[in-house]
Amino acid sequence: MNRQNRIWRTALLAAPLAVFGLFVVWPLMSSFYYSFTNWNGFNPNYDFVGFANFGKIVTDRLFLNATINTAIWMVAAIVLPTALGLGLALLLDRKLPGARFFKSVFYLPICLSAVIVGQIWIWIYQPDWGLLNTVLRHVTGAEHNWAWLARPNTALWSVIVAWSWQQTGLSMVIYLAGLTGIPGDLLEVCEIEGASPWQRLRRVVLPLLTPSTVVVVALSVINSLKGFDILYIMTGGGPFNSSDTLAMHMYNESFAKFRMGYGSAISVVLFLIAMVVIGLYFRQLRKVDRIYG
Repeated sequence: MNRQNRIWRTALLAAPLAVFGLFVVWPLMSSFYYSFTNWNGFNPNYDFVGFANFGKIVTDRLFLNATINTAIWMVAAIVLPTALGLGLALLLDRKLPGARFFKSVFYLPICLSAVIVGQIWIWIYQPDWGLLNTVLRHVTGAEHNWAWLARPNTALWSVIVAWSWQQTGLSMVIYLAGLTGIPGDLLEVCEIEGASPWQRLRRVVLPLLTPSTVVVVALSVINSLKGFDILYIMTGGGPFNSSDTLAMHMYNESFAKFRMGYGSAISVVLFLIAMVVIGLYFRQLRKVDRIYG
């Protein structure tokens, strides 16, 4: 029986592992190899240049700009969806009328593709007849034709708002699941002892939501590192590279400027950053398991 189980397990895992190896492992290893070459993506003849591409990264002004934008993107992608998701979860957990309807409404954006979300927010940010400028004109009485996605000082933050709008629903659901695990008797005892709502939130609810927060933050970081599609749809990294992140910079170098070797080097750096972030996450997760497990 054990031999039959091993045969069946091997047979069932063979196809998924083959697909994973073909479409994930092989391209990943190829990127590592091409990062040491000057391949342009088309010519079968290319030279091995060693660490020249990585040396260029150190002096690349656009890479530094993309790194700063990626750091801003990551911090905002963690703080905004986490804070908004927590706030919505706390409100909807109070058994308000129509809470189920609002849960569905707030969760709906996460079900949409990034392409659809990007197109929705392009319409919202449209300078002449977009929803945002129209609302501002009616509220302030002044003429607002602000090109939110065409100005270097607002392009990145405009995309961050769109990204947060999509990701907040996922954070809300995770926090709602965490709130269901908090005993109601515990909160009643705190109320009887005279604890204010703020004290109950800060000293009881938030500490007990630590496992949920770890999951939300981890998902936010991982999703933000691969956040390329919505940036590509809304700004393409512009204007003047003001919304250029590492993923977008890698794409532009590889497929717009046809410097596949250098783009592969950027992808390797991004991969190493992701591995560090994921490693820190698992380290923190083990601490949480020791405390709450």
